[in-house]
This record gives sequence, structure tokens and C-alpha cells, in this order.
Amino acid sequence: MEKIRFDELVDITDKVCPMTFVKAKVSLDEMDDGEILAIRMNDGEPVQNVPRSMKEEGHKVLKLIDNKDKTYTLYVQKVEEA
Repeated sequence: MEKIRFDELVDITDKVCPMTFVKAKVSLDEMDDGEILAIRMNDGEPVQNVPRSMKEEGHKVLKLIDNKDKTYTLYVQKVEEA
């Protein structure tokens, strides 16, 4: 399996919606344009909501990987607002 290189990792498996997105967004806000954030999250609401919310914020969702332990890792590239 291809490894994705990332600049930062945030684990939101201990958070519930809407704090899952809030914590991921704060982490991404602290990064530079073009950097990649890996977000580890639980199955269910976070997997449904966080990728969609990141796209709505204008960031590039690169990949969502099933970790086979009821968690997923989402890779998001930060895109600065125009």
C-alpha cells in the first residue's frame, strides 16, 4: 500500500461532533498552504462529516483510508483562501 507523506497528524478519536471538525480545522489553520494534515477519526459521523466539511472550507481531500480498527485516516491538503 502506498504511504502518503504528511506534515502533521491530529487524532480526533476522543472527540464527538461537532468538536471533531473544530479540532481538525484548528490544526489545519495553523499549517502553511500546501501542507498535508492526516486526521485520525472514528467510523460513523466523523467519517461522514469531516471530509465534507473540509471540502466546503475549500481544502483538498486527498484520501480516506480504512485502518481496519474502526478508525479512518483522512489526508487533507491545506488550500489558502483566494
